[in-house]
Amino acid sequence: MLAKTTPVRAAQSAARPATRTALRVSAMASGSASQRQVPLAVAAELKNAGPEPKRFTVADGQLLTIASAAFAALARFGTGGFAAGYKTEFVDAATEGGKYSVMTTGGRAVKETSKVGTFKRPVKPIELYEFQGCPFCRKVREAVSILDLDVTVYPTPRDGKVWRPKAVELGGKAQFPFLVDNNTGKQMYESDAIISYLFNEYGDGQVPLALRLGAATTITCGLALAPRVGKGSRAKPSKQPAEPLVMWGYELSPFVVVVKETLSQLELPYKQVSMSMPTATRIAECQ
Repeated sequence: MLAKTTPVRAAQSAARPATRTALRVSAMASGSASQRQVPLAVAAELKNAGPEPKRFTVADGQLLTIASAAFAALARFGTGGFAAGYKTEFVDAATEGGKYSVMTTGGRAVKETSKVGTFKRPVKPIELYEFQGCPFCRKVREAVSILDLDVTVYPTPRDGKVWRPKAVELGGKAQFPFLVDNNTGKQMYESDAIISYLFNEYGDGQVPLALRLGAATTITCGLALAPRVGKGSRAKPSKQPAEPLVMWGYELSPFVVVVKETLSQLELPYKQVSMSMPTATRIAECQ
């Protein structure tokens, strides 16, 4: 669907100054939003498109950037890094048949599981109009990661000329976040309403405590963004891709944050394939 040309490489180049970890931006695979497979030809091209990825390696001169992006994990107590119902248990390593484990010791392996496999999954793309420096938008992004949802993000930074007008055309207001669910025909503003809707429609109806504390949630989301001093909040000129890019990532990762800031300020639309823990699921999806 998306030509494998400069927009993809441009997004990858934007990520390189900050990190060389396992974050991929790629051409969109054919099929529904629930499909997460990338054509082998595309995967092969991506493998050679940038430097060899190194887990948790910070590029030279970018330590402060990543550290400031990582502050959010402390301010939000890890919200947005773990899928709903995440838990771990010790199992017999031999019965796992060599499957990935976060840790193996004394013949016992740590197995990670979550409840998202039992949740309803959207067939058509969910659209989210938002921008990176907004605390209300961050609340919704955390919910998306917890529910392990794939959403198409249309960045609407201040002074944006690409997707802000589209959002106003659809909903009538320049207010964000703004959600469009093509599966149910629902459109809505207000972060708390969006979060409640997502958990009722695509979860078990139980909104995590960290997302239902009202003003406290909004304030801590604002604190989480404070060290980034508005990165991703104002638009910059860009060349738009023919179709949305595709990015694998999750809200808690500081490496993902700095890339999404660039996507936001350039108003580059992208499909986010959520990769919250359990880690085994994330690795299986990326292989």
